[in-house]
Amino acid sequence: MGQQEKVATSLAGAVSEGISASLAPVDAELERRYPGDPGTRQPVHTVYVPGELFGADTIRTWGDQALKALDEHAPDAASFASVLGLSDELAVPVYDRVRAKLEREPVEDLRIDFEDGYKGANEDQDAARAARLVAEACKNGTAAPYMGIRMKCFEENVRDRAIRTLDIFLSGLMEAGGLPDGLVLTLPKVTYPEQVTAMVRLLEEFEKARGLEPGRIGFEIQIETSQSILAADGTATVARMIDAAAGRATGLHYGTFDYSACLGVSAAYQTSDHPAADHAKAIMQVAAAGTGVRVSDGSTNVLPVGTTEKVHDAWRLHYGLTRRALARAYYQGWDMHPGHIPTRYAAVFAFYREGFEQAAARLSAYAAHREGGDVADEPASAKALAGYLLRGLDCGALDAGEVTRLTGLTLARLQHFSGPRRGDLTPSAQ
Repeated sequence: MGQQEKVATSLAGAVSEGISASLAPVDAELERRYPGDPGTRQPVHTVYVPGELFGADTIRTWGDQALKALDEHAPDAASFASVLGLSDELAVPVYDRVRAKLEREPVEDLRIDFEDGYKGANEDQDAARAARLVAEACKNGTAAPYMGIRMKCFEENVRDRAIRTLDIFLSGLMEAGGLPDGLVLTLPKVTYPEQVTAMVRLLEEFEKARGLEPGRIGFEIQIETSQSILAADGTATVARMIDAAAGRATGLHYGTFDYSACLGVSAAYQTSDHPAADHAKAIMQVAAAGTGVRVSDGSTNVLPVGTTEKVHDAWRLHYGLTRRALARAYYQGWDMHPGHIPTRYAAVFAFYREGFEQAAARLSAYAAHREGGDVADEPASAKALAGYLLRGLDCGALDAGEVTRLTGLTLARLQHFSGPRRGDLTPSAQ
């Protein structure tokens, strides 16, 4: 090798060392507050089932009812595609994948509800039964990948009830063999960070009482009040809530109807695409970015029931809202009826399949240092492309073989591109 040319510098090494020393606290704070996405699977939806109605067959029943709705109102790919406006190219693959998903894994995330949806007469017994059934499902392989409860909130009139129900449910799981990996807890109607701090304290005490590793139990924060978005002093409360969770927050879930009502939106306009909803979710999204806390959209209360015409209308609405959310990077939402599941998966599968080939080609070119394409990608783009493909794999929209074939990348390399924090993404860092 030839002799390298000397380059001129003007600053002493002590300057760089001094700047690094002054920024060390900032480096530590960045690492603590913004660790990045955890890289684990995010469910595409959360299914909501009242605690008194939850049973051992709930997940399979939802899948069977969804399949029945397809058989009755869209018995083939062409009819389903016509309702939703799917292209001829997507019609068969999306329809076939939807049916296969409903047979194999109809629900990705199940929340047993002990808050607004609960109408039972004995919450103690229903909470204990929920724990037993969840534990049994995890043991026999019939559980959803994620399962848990939504307790009541921490407002004064229901606080004791919320604490007791959570204690009964978690204690029941421990008695049945331990906490499952996919356990998810949802704290609703949070208005002050202090309520999040109280939840952290409650979980710390449970972990101590049961000899669990500190930090074992996380939880979601449901955003349903105006105060959770904007505090009295003008700050974004939701950002302070994430901090108050001390690393335990796993998600922020938008509550369509409570939040809309809180702002005085008329019932007919309480939808997830209302400007008030867009504002709230945008604040949630910015507050959560980089923290590892994920954002979930809400639900629609327009149910696909009745005549075929009414079902089709509800399907088109749900499909459109889901596609709109996905384009805005809200990769999860809430479903309230088995008839919503076909269009949830149709929207998700179409979203990933229609952009799959372009995303694969762009990431492949970036990884191979190829130039000459019509898009100039950079590290942040590569991260987004890899994340897109991995989410498509997680939900079943894409198959590992076709992703590897078109990208030339193994799963490990895909995860490499999707995972590093800013400053660490280069094609050669493999």
